[in-house]
Amino acid sequence: MIIEHQQDVTVAATSVMEQTSDPRLREIMVSLVKHLHGFVRDVQLTEAEFREAAAIIGELGKLTTDTHNEIILMAGSLGVSSLVCLLNNGDRGNTETAQSLLGPFWRLNSPRVENGGSIVRSDTPGAPLFVTARVVDPAGRPISGAEVDIWHASPVGLYENQDPEQAGMNLRGKFTSDADGRFWFRSVMMVGYPIPTNGVVGRLLKQQRRHPYRPAHLHALIFKPGFKVLISQVYDPADPHIGSDVQFGVTKALIGDFVRHDEPHPTERDIGAPWFSLDYVYRMEVGDAVLPRPPIK
Repeated sequence: MIIEHQQDVTVAATSVMEQTSDPRLREIMVSLVKHLHGFVRDVQLTEAEFREAAAIIGELGKLTTDTHNEIILMAGSLGVSSLVCLLNNGDRGNTETAQSLLGPFWRLNSPRVENGGSIVRSDTPGAPLFVTARVVDPAGRPISGAEVDIWHASPVGLYENQDPEQAGMNLRGKFTSDADGRFWFRSVMMVGYPIPTNGVVGRLLKQQRRHPYRPAHLHALIFKPGFKVLISQVYDPADPHIGSDVQFGVTKALIGDFVRHDEPHPTERDIGAPWFSLDYVYRMEVGDAVLPRPPIK
């Protein structure tokens, strides 16, 4: 097609996208071209702005390494990650769901830990945290034999791969739910933390006068054949940024009850006050058990 007017570009590009053999990819590409061209017209994108946008996309790729994923960080900061999650779970966004963002720090091959064990692997000062949880199906029946990957930031707001002071795989562990769907473990109370701001995302937040903080949360990834992999975060409602998460990940269903205890632990003699406890139920949806691609190695 010979282009005569700017409108012809969209017609020509859409026609080419419609030749895509895979039906789903064809649907995505046709819609992408229509919306992308519409966006360019809507904001009257200048040539200089287009070149800057292309440079930013290239920079996002260059900043993504084995230990940091700037692209995932940007997707979360634009609300895209949360939107995709909610559209694909909880009856396509119509009911509550325990699904949440994977985040940029999940790693494969966390060490296996027996129920009741600790995921603290190096000197990690902080208030002790005791977690008890259940994994259930949509009807509330226990799911036994589920593999539960747990990870969270330290009391200084860093994951172990960010912090040379922490041992490898500190505050990470993999558990197996028992016959009642239960798993339990010991850790330390996490805190909220700022996302990395030394790249494209940080410059965007500065332009928007946004803070970079995520509220304190506990990550879980739960795998069991016959069920959709559950990726979840449980948030501490006492965190000062619970209502302004920079990644837009907090939903009502994901707010946990992190209880502070100001007396010694009743059974663990080495635990004085204060210490925290969390009791939470993870509800899985029926589906294909497909693990996501790890954002870091």
